[in-house]
Order: sequence, then C-alpha cells, then structure tokens
Amino acid sequence: MVVLPTETVYGAAGALTNPHGLARLKQLRSGGESKPFTIHVARREDAEKYLGEINDYARRLMRKLWPGPVALMFEVPPQRRAAVAKEMNVAESDIYNGSTITLRFPDHIVTTDVILRADLPIVLTRAGAGETQQASQLAAELDGRVDLILDAGPSRYSKVSTILRVQPNRFEIVRAGIYDERIIERLLRTTVLFVCSGNTCRSPMAEALARKIIADKLKVPADEIEKKGVSVISAGSFAMPGARATPAAADAVKAYGGDLSKHRSRLLSDELIHEADVIYTMSRSHAMAVTALVPAAAEKTMTLAPDEDIEDPIGGDESLYRELATQLRGLIEKRLESLPLG
Repeated sequence: MVVLPTETVYGAAGALTNPHGLARLKQLRSGGESKPFTIHVARREDAEKYLGEINDYARRLMRKLWPGPVALMFEVPPQRRAAVAKEMNVAESDIYNGSTITLRFPDHIVTTDVILRADLPIVLTRAGAGETQQASQLAAELDGRVDLILDAGPSRYSKVSTILRVQPNRFEIVRAGIYDERIIERLLRTTVLFVCSGNTCRSPMAEALARKIIADKLKVPADEIEKKGVSVISAGSFAMPGARATPAAADAVKAYGGDLSKHRSRLLSDELIHEADVIYTMSRSHAMAVTALVPAAAEKTMTLAPDEDIEDPIGGDESLYRELATQLRGLIEKRLESLPLG
C-alpha cells in the first residue's frame, strides 16, 4: 500500500484486485466506513470499462471537470455491474455502492503516471485525518501502516474533492469540496479562451470581437452571453495582471461593436485552461505555453490563424490595429462556425 499525491489531499492507494491491500485500506479508513472506495483513472476513456454506455451529458461532465478535483458518481445497470465484477474477479460490493460507482481522474502527473504504469484498477482513500497535508506529516501520523509515501510537496488545494451524482441531464452535489455549485456551473459553460503574451492587445481584441459575434448569433447583448451558457475569456502567457487594454486595441474593436473598457489583463493558468472548451492562441509559442501548463489540453488548443502566427501590434500605429481587428474578426467568424453555442 502506497500513499500518492493528488491536487486535493494525499491518498492511500491500493489495487482493487488485491484482497490483502484492499483489507489494509479498509483498516486505514477513518470511521470504519464500509462503502466502496473511489476508483481513480488516468484517462477519461478508462471510465467506460466500469460504466458501459455513457450519455452525452455525462461525457460533457467528464470532459469539462476531468482531470480535476471532482469525483463523479454514476448509476450503473445490473448487467454491467455483474460483468465488470466477474471480469475483475472481485466482489461487486467492492466496486459498486449498490447501483452506483464513484470515479475520479486526478490532476496530478505523478499519480496518473502510477495508475497508467500499474495497469490495474486503483482505489484511493484520504491518507491521514487532516486536510492540510504534507508527506512529512503523514509519515509520522501513519507510522508504518503504509509501505511507501511518494512526496510531491504540499497538496495544491489541501481540501477534499467535490463529489457529484450524475443524473441523465443534471448533477447533484453529494459532497461539497473544492468546487461549489457556482464554480461547477461556470465550468460547464461552453468557454472560448484566447491567448497571447501580455493580454493587452491581441487576445483581448479577439475576446471582445468574439463576444460581439456570439451575442449577435444569440440575439442578446454582449455582456449577457453567459446567461446563454457561453463564456469568452482571454489571458496572457506572460501577463502582468490588472493592466488595461491598449487604447489602440480598444479603439480598433470599437469599430466592430467590441468593448474593452472593462478589460483587465490576467495570467494564463491551468484553471483557465481546464475551464476552456477550445483555446485559440495567437502564435505557436503561445500554444506551447498552454500545453506546458496542461499537456492534456493539446487536443483543444490551436492557433487562431491555421497556417501562421498573428504578429504583436504593440508599438504600431492605429492603422495596424485596425487591420489586426479586421483579420481577427474574419478568423474568429470562421472558427466559431463549428462551435455549438446556446
């Protein structure tokens, strides 16, 4: 039995198919709980072996919230439960809690790598009694009850994950954790992220133009597209947070109905990347900055212009910014044609 790091808290881990290890995990669990452990996966597609058929809403939850600090509880048909238990040669009650199973895809490269390399169904339970954890504290607290502790430093959040029960077309919070309902709802929006360097010229211009284009499609004001389930944001790979858009950028988008009066720059982060359904970057180097933070985001990250980088206009005259606004608008209109909105 080993203790693995996650972005929430450290977890004691064992293989579901190892009866001795499972028994040790049950002894370690506080309060003597008897319900099954949360199974941790290292890829979204690994959930299918436990669930069978997955509807579109469940797939959206998995796509938007995984990897991350959210465990999803699913209802599983009797035939599927029996087939999975038989295939793994374990008791159905060790996998499923009645008719449900809880799965999580942690956002921690060490633990996902261990799960992939083990090629076994891995379960985790919180190691230790507290939430603010470091490996050194756990070593003293667990005192020989585990075989190994992988020390990856302090947990990012030091708080338990949120657990959601997945219904056919909605979710229910079973356990409050890092994400509350407001954050979950925000994460479930269709979100477009534009990325440049400083988040004062190119990406905020793209954000303002995209907001206007989407608002016109949805027939709402640009500042109300969130009410229709769509969010447009921007960030900079080297941004200094809090800066306004350059005056030339603001003037250039105004000609197309865009508004940058409330814009304040922000630094690109893994949270913003996870939130986004699609990420359009101004250059290939910006795309690399995205995947350096979240490698799994490569599949949803692309340059806004398919075959070229969009040059930084900083220092240029007003005509250069107007040309850039026209170029961005055309590229965005084409990109948004294939994006589901509203």
